[in-house]
Amino acid sequence: MQEWIKAAQRLIDWIDEHAAENPSLSEISQQIGYSPYYCSVQFHRICGMTIRDYTAKRRLAMAALALRDTDTPIVEIALEYGFSSQTALTRAFRAAYRISPSGYRKHPTPIPILCRKVVLTPFLINRNGDVDMSHLSIPTVRVEYIPAHKYLGVYRRSETKDGPIWPGHDCDLLTGIVTSLPETDRIVTAHTAGWVNRNGKRSYFYGAGIASEQTGITIPEGFELRGEFPGSYYLVFSHPPFAYLEDNDEVMRRVEETAWNFDPTEMGFAWNEEECQCYQRHYPEGLGYQVLRPVKKL
Repeated sequence: MQEWIKAAQRLIDWIDEHAAENPSLSEISQQIGYSPYYCSVQFHRICGMTIRDYTAKRRLAMAALALRDTDTPIVEIALEYGFSSQTALTRAFRAAYRISPSGYRKHPTPIPILCRKVVLTPFLINRNGDVDMSHLSIPTVRVEYIPAHKYLGVYRRSETKDGPIWPGHDCDLLTGIVTSLPETDRIVTAHTAGWVNRNGKRSYFYGAGIASEQTGITIPEGFELRGEFPGSYYLVFSHPPFAYLEDNDEVMRRVEETAWNFDPTEMGFAWNEEECQCYQRHYPEGLGYQVLRPVKKL
């Protein structure tokens, strides 16, 4: 089964590169050397949807981001992403997002676009014997100032008209909505997660920081708009970019162990977690892994 999960990830990556061409099932299955029927059955088993549905939703997602981020005429976007006409794109867009392409371009409210799936995770990589982790870095700590902001995120599991939503990295609905948000008004990073610390207990959340001056924010079902969180210094515990599949678990363990056991008085600070949230940045091959804990000067 693990071998087919690896094959499915190769298939997903190929689909993302070629989704705009609207490839046939036969063309897709040729990429990994299995029959169209076998690919279809196994893909549905692992991803929870058919290859046809996944490809169609990814084409719609790419078209949505083009509408949001470019001035390209809608008819050209439709043809670029494999739709036969602007009418065909509009019909599919309305059915998926309950808004027309032109309406979304004018007012890019949060919509549940489908992000590229990741089915091959570190939990599926088997290791035999001891693994040498000497190539990993010791987590570092630095100070960063984050200005006042609001936070649009999911803090608890709930049922929505588009399905269940919860504050986990494996929630397609959640990550799709966050991805659809305009990037111009983000604070912290485009995708962030983190922890609320109340009375010594941490609970996880996922979403995006929003600039304080941003108004008229549409709050998607299942989300909360919290804040305003005051401007604050944060201690940033980090590890540089690393190989996600091989090193993710160990990197996260090292950074979080350092972050949760650090004494801020060593740097002239005290924790400020009753007033602000802790944040998490997780971009393995780009930024690396970071945990940000708010502090105030002593």
